[in-house]
Amino acid sequence: MSFTSLGISPSLIKALAEQNYTQPYPIQEKAIPAILERKDVLGIAKTGSGKTASYVLPILMNLEGHSKNKNRHINVLVMVPTRELAAQVNEVFQIFGIAMPFPVKSKAVFGGVSINPQMKSMNNINILVATPGRLIDLIESNAVHLSEVDTLVLDEADKMLNLGFKEEMNRIFSLLPQKRQNLLFSATLSKNVNNINQILLRDPVVIKIESDIDNIDLINQSAYFVPDEKKGPLLRYLIKTKELKQVLVFTSSVYKANNVIDKLRKNGVENCLAIHGKKSQGARTETLHKFKTGKLQVLVATDLLSRGIDIEFLPFVINYELPRSPKDYIHRIGRTGRAESPGEAVSFITPEDKHHFKVIQKKMGKWVTMINSDSINLHGY
Repeated sequence: MSFTSLGISPSLIKALAEQNYTQPYPIQEKAIPAILERKDVLGIAKTGSGKTASYVLPILMNLEGHSKNKNRHINVLVMVPTRELAAQVNEVFQIFGIAMPFPVKSKAVFGGVSINPQMKSMNNINILVATPGRLIDLIESNAVHLSEVDTLVLDEADKMLNLGFKEEMNRIFSLLPQKRQNLLFSATLSKNVNNINQILLRDPVVIKIESDIDNIDLINQSAYFVPDEKKGPLLRYLIKTKELKQVLVFTSSVYKANNVIDKLRKNGVENCLAIHGKKSQGARTETLHKFKTGKLQVLVATDLLSRGIDIEFLPFVINYELPRSPKDYIHRIGRTGRAESPGEAVSFITPEDKHHFKVIQKKMGKWVTMINSDSINLHGY
């Protein structure tokens, strides 16, 4: 199937080719026609499956003839749970919005940065990508109005609700017009998604694409039994002996992320940075950009990045510390092995982690190759 057969316009077909999109992903094949017909959609698909483009492309086409709006009144509202995802989704709108034969203006707004520049930039915005708290701040300042929104998108909806956004989201829903198109995308079909489906969606087209677990065979997993004090040398051993050019390392705390970076730099791995909630938004955006473009060798992250961020063709993920839940483990290693590209995931297992890792493997339905770090000469690392 081609993008042309899905009803995508020639101008967007050209833009897709320039971005090396050759064939639509499964979520795009099913979602694009439904959204072009202005149907409500419930799309369940893992991050990295192409779901952002699956709604960006038809939304841009549906704006034709409707892109002019009263000042500070938007046409399309996209709600996301994190700053990074807001910036990422807006980037996709901007890449393809330029190709449209009519002017399209999109904007991402989120907390952690000054609100004043965001307030001043709300003129003639068609598409607003927002986190809930900052959107409410802008509404209370009369910087933006929702009364003419004709398309609402909830991206990573289950995560948004789990993070405690329910009260803010209910307030936002109350300000939206009753007559609108609703597009709900989520990585998993949880109870929260079912509830919001009953509230928001009208006779939706339901699309369910393979989950992270269904696609996990693309990821070559291994685990090292290692004492806590040898994790640092083992990490440096893997980076140097495997000549890793781009590796995402997960820790369970801000303190540990910073600590890992300090030890890497002291031992000759200098092209590394940490990203977590204690960093400023500017620093987080710059760091993520460097990593995604291959200019940063090692990115050490907390679970801030375990889902919702698309790093295309990431070859290597290391769990320096295990996450608490098996689901978070799946999301972490799912940063690699994406869009049908193979990847490798390594986990460090201390004696205290053995039982927990058995639970993770059982939930995952896949047993991981174990290696004893005692068999490796870590001297000098």
